[in-house]
Amino acid sequence: MQVSLGTVLPALWERSSLQTLFLFSAIFLILAQYLQRRRQHLNYPPGPPGLPILGNFFQMDRSKPHISMQKLAKKYGNVFCMHLGNLTFMMVTGLPLIKEVLVNQGHVFIDRPKVPVHFHVVKSFGLIMSNGQAWKQQRRFALMTLRNFGFGKKTLEDRIREEARYLTEAIREEKGQPFDPHFQINNAVSNIICSITFGYRFEYHDSQFWELLKSLDDILVLETKWQCQLFNIFPWVMKFLPGSHQKLFREWKKVESFVECVIKQHKKDLNPEETLDFIDAYLKELSKDDIHSSFEEKNLVLCTLDLFFAGTETTSATLRWALLYMALYPEIQGKIQAEIDQVIGQSRQPTMADKENMPYTNAAIHEVQRMGNIVPFNVPRVATVDTTVGGYHVPKGTIVMTNLTALHRDPKEWATPETFNPEHFLENGQFKKREDFLPFSTGKRVCLGEQLARTELFLFFTCLLQKFTFQAPPNTQLSSESEIRATSAPVSYKICALPRGM
Repeated sequence: MQVSLGTVLPALWERSSLQTLFLFSAIFLILAQYLQRRRQHLNYPPGPPGLPILGNFFQMDRSKPHISMQKLAKKYGNVFCMHLGNLTFMMVTGLPLIKEVLVNQGHVFIDRPKVPVHFHVVKSFGLIMSNGQAWKQQRRFALMTLRNFGFGKKTLEDRIREEARYLTEAIREEKGQPFDPHFQINNAVSNIICSITFGYRFEYHDSQFWELLKSLDDILVLETKWQCQLFNIFPWVMKFLPGSHQKLFREWKKVESFVECVIKQHKKDLNPEETLDFIDAYLKELSKDDIHSSFEEKNLVLCTLDLFFAGTETTSATLRWALLYMALYPEIQGKIQAEIDQVIGQSRQPTMADKENMPYTNAAIHEVQRMGNIVPFNVPRVATVDTTVGGYHVPKGTIVMTNLTALHRDPKEWATPETFNPEHFLENGQFKKREDFLPFSTGKRVCLGEQLARTELFLFFTCLLQKFTFQAPPNTQLSSESEIRATSAPVSYKICALPRGM
């Protein structure tokens, strides 16, 4: 059968034009990115060379990012840049430069970046990722409301002390046998912020709440997966493909749905004459006529979730590190318990008034924060205008990360930077504040829950060491390695909690 040339050529042309289109598009993207980099300011920060489009995707070690970043800082200096698709990340190392970014130029670096995987989930709502006037309004309202419900007040301390009793009883039920303290500590810490935001706490055997805490944990692990990082480069493609990013979005929907149900119940039970918790206060604010436009129910959901996440994960992870370090350093645990016995004894529960008389215990808690290094690179900021940092040109839109790992492990400032040592925070037997210690960040976006976290850490930690001695199970070598997740938490471990004699 004969086929005319007039039929074949158009068919070939149609087929080849599609291939040509894809090829041209790829070449165009590579060329555009190349020209964009070429147009960069002559005084642009140095950094490792990357691939077209993908940038430094394969150089970002997701298993030990803090170690890989330390190596890059040694090679390229205290200010260097990396690229991930269209996103430019600048790492800043050293206290002077960190203060330059977060304090001196705090107005320039006050906003959060719109990283695709986060923006897909929360858009610009909530307390953590919002910007501009909306962020100011929501933060101001949250701080005011949380103060009304206990921040800095005796009532909050009473709530924590009561929860500490529940936690010690739950651990006592383990009868000195090996157990994983992860979800018990998570539950206890979360109950504090839940009592403020939801108006009630959850029992340790509440399976529905454990599922919620499991979703929270999964989200923090999923964020580090390579598919989620790839979503940041190709969001328009990845949103149609399967992978860990899709599970992340599903888990996020679960926790959103949980909060939405709580809010729905609050609407039914709302008493205009009595405000019992954060959700009540927000619903009453929504009923006003002259409120700021950022006050809407979607923001209530996301602000509540931000308080729930931030109020649970960082303190819980720190306490899990604390118990691990106690088992790894029994002589330090013994010194803390000796101070507890001397100042408090065994007959009464610790209070915040005891803290001033317990410098070694206070120093040990700070050392846990230093070594645990919960947020290694701080929560990212973005440059709102062109500026300079450390003499380098920083274009508008550059995402800035501050290297808290290097700050907290600087051998020039810390006597034994890689070893757990409470003496770092002691001077002549008294507690010593350190300027180069920023676990809660600094500047305009300093952690709004800092006071709550400090109170929880002291009371929970002291209560636990008053009642128990923590040690490794027989024939078990505990590890101080961290888990691969958005925050730095210890790998899962089992520990023995041996009741102390009265």
